Amino acid sequence: MNWVREHQFALNAAWTRLCKTPGSFSFNVLVIAMALVLPLAGMTLLENLRPVSRELAVDPEMTVFLATDFPQDQAVALSTQLASSAKSAGVDIKLEFISREKALATLKERAGLNDIVTTLGNNPLPDAYVVRLAKAQDAQSAAKIEKLAETFKRIAGVEAVQLDAAWVKRLAALFQLGAVVLWLLAATLAGVVLSVVFNTIRLQVINQSEEISVSRLLGATDAFVSRPFYYAGGLLGLAAGSLALAGVFGILALLNTPIRELATLYGSVFQLEPLNVTTSALLLVASMMLGVIGAMLSVRRALRESD
Repeated sequence: MNWVREHQFALNAAWTRLCKTPGSFSFNVLVIAMALVLPLAGMTLLENLRPVSRELAVDPEMTVFLATDFPQDQAVALSTQLASSAKSAGVDIKLEFISREKALATLKERAGLNDIVTTLGNNPLPDAYVVRLAKAQDAQSAAKIEKLAETFKRIAGVEAVQLDAAWVKRLAALFQLGAVVLWLLAATLAGVVLSVVFNTIRLQVINQSEEISVSRLLGATDAFVSRPFYYAGGLLGLAAGSLALAGVFGILALLNTPIRELATLYGSVFQLEPLNVTTSALLLVASMMLGVIGAMLSVRRALRESD
C-alpha cells in the first residue's frame, strides 16, 4: 500500500506542478503533437493504401514454352508435373495448355499478320502453358513465384519461361520504401520529442532546485524526488499523443469529402479510415513512454549535477 500511496502522491504532485504553468504546458504539448502528427498521418495513409493495392492487384501470369521438337502427347501430360512443382513451392496456379496449332491460328487472326505467317511455311511456334498465379502483394510471394519459374526451367522439355511479376516486386518495394521512410521519420521526430521533454523537465528541476535540496536533506531518496517528474513527462507525452491523434482524425475528416467525390467519379467508394482502437492505444502508450524516458534522462542528469 505504501507503494501505491507514493505513486499517487507523485502523480498528484506532477499534476499540480503542470497546472501551475498551463501556458508552458500547453505550448510544449502543441510542439510535441506537431512532431507526432507526421508519422501518425503517414502510418494512417499506409494502412489505408494496403487494401486498395490488393483490390488493384491482378493475377500475374507465367508462360512456359516447350521445345519445338517435344512430342505433343508428352506436352499434354506435362501439366501434372507442373502442378506438382507449384504445389511443392506453395503457389496456387491454374494451367491452360496452348497447342502450337492454336497459337498459330491465333497469330493468323491478328490483323495484317496472315500473309506473313503463310510465308513461314512450317509452324515455328512451340506448345506452351499459360500459368495463372494467385495474387501476390508482397516480396515473399514474388520470391516464391520467381523460384517456381526457375523450377519450371529445369523440367525436361521446357525451353523457356516468361514471367511478368515485375509489378509485384515494384509494389512490394514501394511499400517497403514507404515503411522505411516512415520509421526513419518516426525515429527523427522521437528525438525531437525527447529533446522537448528533456528541456521542459530540466527547467522544472531547476525551478524547484531548492525544494529538492531540502527534501534530500530530510532523507528523501532520489527515486522519491524523481518520481513526480517522471509522471510529468508521461502526462506531457500522453497529452501530446492524444492531441496528435485528434489532429490526424481532423485531417482525415477534411480530406474525406474531396476523396469521396473523386472516388464517386470513378464509380468507386473510398475514404480514409482512422487507425483502429488497438493501434491508437499502443501509439498513446509509446508517446507516454517517450515522455517518461525524456524526463528520466533529464532528472538523472540534473541530480548528478547537483551532487
